[in-house]
Amino acid sequence: MERLKFNGGGHVNSAFDSNLGEPPIYEETEFSNDEHRTVRPSVISAFGHDTLDRVPNINFYRNAGSMSGHRVVRPSLQELHDVFEKNGAITVPETVTDDGEEGEGAPDDDLESAVPIDVNKGAIKFGWIRGVLVRCMLNIWGVMLFIRLSWVFGQAGWGLGIVVICLSCVVTTITGLSMSAISTNGVVRGGGAYYMISRSLGPEFGGSIGLIFAFANAVAVAMYVVGFAETTVDLLKEYASLMVDEINDIRIIGCITVVLLLGISVAGMEWEAKAQIVLLVILLVAIVNMFVGTAISPTEDKKSKGFFGYETNVFMENFKPDFRDGETFFSVFAVFFPAATGILAGANISGDLRDAQDAIPKGTLLAILITGVTYLAVALCVAGTVVRDATGNTTDLITPGVPCNGSAVAACELGYNFSSCATEPCKFGLMNNFQVMTMVSGFGPLITAGTFSATLSSALASLVSAPKVFQALCKDNIYKALHFFAKGHGKNNEPIRGYVLTFIISVAFILIGNLNTIAPIISNFFLASYALINFSCFHASYAKSPGWRPAYKYYNMWLSLLGALLCCVVMFVINWWAALLTYGIEILLYIYVTVKKPDVNWGSSTQAVTFVSAVSNALSLASVEDHVKNFRPQILALTGPARVRPALLDLAHSITKNYGLCLSCDVLVGPRSEIRQEMNTVIEKNQQWLNETKRKVFYAAVACDSFREGAESLLQASGLGRMKPNTLMIGFKRNWRTAEAEAVQSYVGILHDAFDFDYGTMVLRINQGLDVSHLIDAEEEMLKAAKEQQALDNEMIPNEGRAKGLFRKSRNSSQQVLTTRVSVCGPPPPQVAKMNERLMEASGQFKKKQPKGTIDVWWLFDDGGLTLLIPYILSTRKKWKDSKLRIFIAGQLGRSEIDKEEMKSLLHKFRIKCSDITVIDDIHVKPHNDRLKKLEDIIEPFRLHEGSKGRDHAEGMQKEYPWKITDAELSSFEEKTNLQVRLNELLHEYSKSANLIVVSMPIARKGSISDFLYMAWLDILTKDLPPTLLIRGNHKSVLTFYS
Repeated sequence: MERLKFNGGGHVNSAFDSNLGEPPIYEETEFSNDEHRTVRPSVISAFGHDTLDRVPNINFYRNAGSMSGHRVVRPSLQELHDVFEKNGAITVPETVTDDGEEGEGAPDDDLESAVPIDVNKGAIKFGWIRGVLVRCMLNIWGVMLFIRLSWVFGQAGWGLGIVVICLSCVVTTITGLSMSAISTNGVVRGGGAYYMISRSLGPEFGGSIGLIFAFANAVAVAMYVVGFAETTVDLLKEYASLMVDEINDIRIIGCITVVLLLGISVAGMEWEAKAQIVLLVILLVAIVNMFVGTAISPTEDKKSKGFFGYETNVFMENFKPDFRDGETFFSVFAVFFPAATGILAGANISGDLRDAQDAIPKGTLLAILITGVTYLAVALCVAGTVVRDATGNTTDLITPGVPCNGSAVAACELGYNFSSCATEPCKFGLMNNFQVMTMVSGFGPLITAGTFSATLSSALASLVSAPKVFQALCKDNIYKALHFFAKGHGKNNEPIRGYVLTFIISVAFILIGNLNTIAPIISNFFLASYALINFSCFHASYAKSPGWRPAYKYYNMWLSLLGALLCCVVMFVINWWAALLTYGIEILLYIYVTVKKPDVNWGSSTQAVTFVSAVSNALSLASVEDHVKNFRPQILALTGPARVRPALLDLAHSITKNYGLCLSCDVLVGPRSEIRQEMNTVIEKNQQWLNETKRKVFYAAVACDSFREGAESLLQASGLGRMKPNTLMIGFKRNWRTAEAEAVQSYVGILHDAFDFDYGTMVLRINQGLDVSHLIDAEEEMLKAAKEQQALDNEMIPNEGRAKGLFRKSRNSSQQVLTTRVSVCGPPPPQVAKMNERLMEASGQFKKKQPKGTIDVWWLFDDGGLTLLIPYILSTRKKWKDSKLRIFIAGQLGRSEIDKEEMKSLLHKFRIKCSDITVIDDIHVKPHNDRLKKLEDIIEPFRLHEGSKGRDHAEGMQKEYPWKITDAELSSFEEKTNLQVRLNELLHEYSKSANLIVVSMPIARKGSISDFLYMAWLDILTKDLPPTLLIRGNHKSVLTFYS
């Protein structure tokens, strides 16, 4: 922790001492978690006096373990607020806390928390040209440029051909704009498309698309390498130099090529980048060679093959489409579109870019522009020089008297008759010859070299992209089984394991894969990534989160949404079954990640939209009046810490489940200055436990000087709009007879407050009790002792377990840690252990499925129907489905059948089924003397017995003990007191074997019934029974039989 140096004696804050000398000097200190605290000189000079406040600095906003610099922890609010208020002296606590900001919610092994790479130690970082522009151009310029582009323009004509290219560029450009916006909204780490999608839409979308995107790149390596191998085998066939046969030669050459490419990749990014530059030069030379060739006058041989140089009539003839062999515009588009992909090649190595935020937008968009113009220029040049059909025979000239027509009318005008192509297949022309580029070029072998360059560069880019993306995915530990591949090696953190896995996958598909079937699936995988990038941009913009502030402004949320829809449409255009398969795989992975709930928090736009939606729905709900048909119990359960009263929490959760609001509330009693430091920790810890145990419950806590004040605050302020609790649930105070009078008054006062604030009220009693805090404390103490023991044992085993000297002594003392802890909180006596065992069993009874039995409802007073509604809701839950409702009501002698029919009719109107209705017509009978004696014994310590004293003495006693039960009070409420005893007798008689007893709760009139008498009522009413729930509604209807 930072210290203060003084020139002399104690130093007083300048805010209180105007005679301040020189300001203090703050030291820079490093902590065990690699965090720093510094005070720059400008802090003092800027304000003219010494202060703990810091001026704004980028280091305050870094994540823990930031790769671009050390994180600095700013002074906490408590340091600035508390310390200065005490005496003005500048003092700083001994420890530094991170205020819950560590890693912004990111896990320890998140990319954001990776060990920084020291650029001074030789790590290679690329600029926007080598890192993005070159890679994207090489990946977009594929085999299509030299082999299939002429066929596309032959089928579609250059009119629709331009539409095909422009439509493809529209899709990729919109995606590029969306990607530019996302990549400039904060620092982009390694992982490319996966990183951007996961940080925007969350781990569910990112995890699903990241896996299939990495797999797609791995299989794409096999596709490009097979394309290279097929071209090589064609050359071998021309010279009759096949090694085995055609298919096996492709496999052999393909495997050798992948090994060489793997060697380049593993050698490091610098070698891979140099190889890409060489391949780009070859590719550019081949493209220029093609343009030069179109300007050279054609030979007679080339004319017979359909190449006539630039001719207006040839160009105009190729304007209209001429779809053949069942081809359509969409099928031709499906053939061409994969050539426009590859825009993610630069983003995929985002972790190796010097400035990804600057490089990705600039390089990607410029690459789309350059390659799009190149495709258009090459295609138009070919369309203006080559006819659709040609025979290749130099003798097929115009002969007088022989008609010349068909698809090559322009050829007739230029002296050649290719009319035979209309009746028999021809081998040359745009429609028939895939080697048109080679024929048109100035030097044919350069086109072959260009084809090799295009395939190898794309294969190399995919071979680098797949491991990089896969490593980023594994580092985030979304799929725990894949974490093995997260490890990097060398100065650039190269994913060697990922390279090996990619190599195995690509070789497997080269040897056994049917690439013609796999190709459309791979294209759809890439398109799914594009769609999610566009949707990420739209979603982040739609959420209007203050954190969405992209530096790149030339995007539009609706354009991004259009781009996402276009990508989805193109997926079906390319191949409908591959699109369905892609969606199916993505949905399955999405479900898997959702179920696993990875422990990450990246501040996704999904969270922002959820928040906006919640606020919008809460506001909409606030403008709607409550209606009895939509009433549902919203429970405020005074559980204390969430783990302490599990039975109370589980029963409350069973009532609300996923359909109502449930708050687990705690009151931290004590001075606020002492409690507030632990407040946030307590709330976060308890909410985390609720989430981990899959309880759909909110945790709330307040700090107050007394328990009743805290409960009153919760009753008044909990909730939001219509989402406010309407029912209080509290456990029965078992120790009321031994507790202090103030505690009993506080407990009963909370019940009074609930009624005052119009709450329904429920009190749960279980014979074994509800509070298991002592068991939890013992468990945590034992776990802590075991961890200390393990930590010390680990320190005691240097030199392969041979402890010497001091270590041996420490080991002996360390063995006492667990023994000491166990002796302090060691095993309890057998009787206590048995009680604890019964308590734990009782505490978990509402979490498990209830056995076949009944829920007995003693609906004695009409409270609006809450006493009936709560057990009905429980009976609809899966855990309680075997528990049938039995209704018990009070009736008059001689009217039992009438009362029963009336209740049966009422339940029928309410559409509530029950197994039995029992009318109790002897409820007014005086209870047995032995039970009355029990009640007398219970209340005896709390009686005032003023009747046997003089008047003055009695008044003095009442003033001294206002909480005691007076004789007058007992006499006034004798019948009501006897009723509670009688009800207990009836409950024992009828409901001793019920799974749960629900009883109408008696009400104590304020100012008339003392707190201890009321507690005696509740105690004697529920004594020695199965789990009993006392319920009293707020006397407003919660049931209706109207539609």
